[in-house]
Amino acid sequence: MKSTTESLSPTRVKLTIEVPFEEFQPSLDKAYKTIGAQITIPGFRKGKVPAAIVDQRIGRSAVLDEAINGALPGWYSEALQQAEIQPLSQPEIDLTKFSDGEDIEITAELDVRPTIELPDLAAIEVQVADAEVTDADVDEQIDALRDRFAVTLDVDRAAADGDAVTIDLVARDKDGADIEGADAKGLPYTIGSGTLLDGLDEALIGLEKGATTTFSTELVGGELKGTPVDVTVTLNDVKERQVADLDEEFVQTASEFDTVEELKADVRERLVRGKRMEQAAEARDLVLEEVVGTVEAPLPETVVAEELQGRREQIMQQLSYAGISFDTYLEDEGQTAEEFEAELERRVRDSIVAQFVLDQVVADSEIGIENDELTQHIMRRAQESGEDPNSYIQHIMEHNHVPEMVSEVLRGKALATLMQQATVKDASGTVLELGKLRADGSIADDEVETTDESADAAEPEVSEESDKA
Repeated sequence: MKSTTESLSPTRVKLTIEVPFEEFQPSLDKAYKTIGAQITIPGFRKGKVPAAIVDQRIGRSAVLDEAINGALPGWYSEALQQAEIQPLSQPEIDLTKFSDGEDIEITAELDVRPTIELPDLAAIEVQVADAEVTDADVDEQIDALRDRFAVTLDVDRAAADGDAVTIDLVARDKDGADIEGADAKGLPYTIGSGTLLDGLDEALIGLEKGATTTFSTELVGGELKGTPVDVTVTLNDVKERQVADLDEEFVQTASEFDTVEELKADVRERLVRGKRMEQAAEARDLVLEEVVGTVEAPLPETVVAEELQGRREQIMQQLSYAGISFDTYLEDEGQTAEEFEAELERRVRDSIVAQFVLDQVVADSEIGIENDELTQHIMRRAQESGEDPNSYIQHIMEHNHVPEMVSEVLRGKALATLMQQATVKDASGTVLELGKLRADGSIADDEVETTDESADAAEPEVSEESDKA
């Protein structure tokens, strides 16, 4: 078998596959056995029917069809490997020459990734926010810790700001009719949190246990969002939250440290690490966005159309689960249907280009993958999915998702390569050496290769439909 490749466009090729008829003979023999096992001929056991009898009863043409259908996938795969082609779409296959006893010719047209000329990555410079942690940031985290260890005590008084209460709610329209689904019983709530309805905090403050009051507001979610209603609230229970003093006794109870200073130092370090990871994530997005904005990348329109349809269906499904209509969604987003479509298409095109860019970096930099890198990546994906690792691995093997896992690892490493070559500065003008950043946000003493885990965490949004290699 031999094959030749013809470029029809930057994103589409034509494979011509030529197979001598003698190489087709094993497929013919297999077809005779398959058909012979399916028919009953007096005097012959199933599977032992001679070819001449099969031809007589079924016809030579039926055997040829069975044989060619069985052989085509293997020839196509072999031709892809010979030409080192990564397909983006299902091929359009045409059997151009196929006569009994003569050489066979097949053509296949398919979408492929274009070759992209990357810009000078060393010339790319982006700016991210400073990794600044203030005393107020530390105090906020300490206060949150104290709040988690707060205790609640029953009180015999009217409700006050900060109290933990249990309430019943009933919403009625302006005609006094109950609104279905807009009521709740035994609902826990912290006065002052502002997490439910406008006006609720004001209605509860000063209310006695067992008392009821009514206030006017608007619903904040679902199909009836913005509907003016009258809400009747009943106060069932009142508890006062008592937050511990920030002293050594609290620190030793709530943490591994002995003193307030040690706790604050640890909180500050953790916040700084988090800020560094935010910087890295922001930088990765900006660098990739910069590269995507500078390259010329022709896109296969069939791939774009398939991805657009998939994204639309995903959004509609999510809205359906949330009980939100598409019109309500557009209203919330402040978009028209036309603006939604334009924005969706822009995001789809950018995500496909991003994938092409990263794949080009993999090719140009000859990035490879080790078995342990793939194993670690799959185990992380299993953990993220919440599935049993063995079940997850069995699923991806059965559904041939291993190439997708390989692509994810390679793209993560390609993204790390982009980061190492680009210049990243913070708002203060300091050049950030993100190659020294560990996955936990700490800084390595010596420059180390970015871990697969940290690269994985910043993996760009890439369309599934564009990953059919």
